Amino acid sequence: MDRVRVCILGASGYTGGELLRLLAFHPYAEVVIATSREYAGKPVHYVHFNLRNIYRNLKFSEINIDAITKSCEAVFLSLPHGVSLNYVPKLLEVGLRVIDLSADFRLKNPEMYKVWYGYEHPYPDLLKIAVYGLPEIHRDELRNAKLIASPGCNATASILSLVPLVKNKVVDLDRIIIDVKVGSSEAGSKPSIADHHPEREGSMRPYEAEGHRHTAEVEQELSLIVGQKVNISMIPHAVGGIRGALASSHSWLLRDVEEMDILRMFVETYKGEPFIRIVYKVPPKYPDPKYVIGSNFADVGFAIESRLRRITAFCAIDNLMKGAAGQAIQAFNIAMGFEETAGLQIVPPKPV
Repeated sequence: MDRVRVCILGASGYTGGELLRLLAFHPYAEVVIATSREYAGKPVHYVHFNLRNIYRNLKFSEINIDAITKSCEAVFLSLPHGVSLNYVPKLLEVGLRVIDLSADFRLKNPEMYKVWYGYEHPYPDLLKIAVYGLPEIHRDELRNAKLIASPGCNATASILSLVPLVKNKVVDLDRIIIDVKVGSSEAGSKPSIADHHPEREGSMRPYEAEGHRHTAEVEQELSLIVGQKVNISMIPHAVGGIRGALASSHSWLLRDVEEMDILRMFVETYKGEPFIRIVYKVPPKYPDPKYVIGSNFADVGFAIESRLRRITAFCAIDNLMKGAAGQAIQAFNIAMGFEETAGLQIVPPKPV
């Protein structure tokens, strides 16, 4: 089988680097174009030092739609929010498969872009055809999808933690509070002063506590699953780690439910999922991002406080992997008809 020729737009950032790393030995894909406005003309290892001797001849280039059209069959966009809007319609028009890692096509309701992103979406028709790239929910729709909107990392961890509880309607769907703790790499390779790692190391602070943008994705997807409106409140916290995200999703049981009943819900929901691992009463007892770093795994679990009927569901991911590049490639594999796990069968290292 000839390998699919792939382009990465915005390949010099952390997520772009992870796409390059994972696709370097992908059995069915080959990166032939990697763009960067800032580093055009320089080899990819000029920025991504870990890729020395991996891409010997690949250099960053400026974005050139004609060159991409002639050379590529699929395009990953690792561009800032709002920038993908300038390229996705053109790429689709020339027949390329598009996997967008920004938020530009994640929300189905264009009105939500006014609410959460402060602009009127110029392509509501594309929102209709875009498939939200969370395979555990949209696997069938991802097959042959032309436009994949890859989820955000906070949203991914939050949704995966809650699907079993929401699907089985055992919790109050109007009262879900999500606490997400995430490492500094979430801020990207060009962070603000507050997100610069020396300022972040040793800190534990909330941000966007008045309402985080990923809330819209979580509400959208959970509401679709259960067939009614789900209301959630999300507060992310910046912590000192570099990689990893942990969602602790607090909700309240509508009735007395045995722990084994909840466990069965998780097992039934995620049986056969190649990248979901259920952590239950084995060390370290609850999901911990430390043990998924560098992999596409999502570790899920839960805890019940019977006194208050409070149940907390957990999900730990690597924000650059299952929360970004790894998940995008997983969705790409499904869309292309490849093995879903191709290029992603990576065991997390220990210790890290």
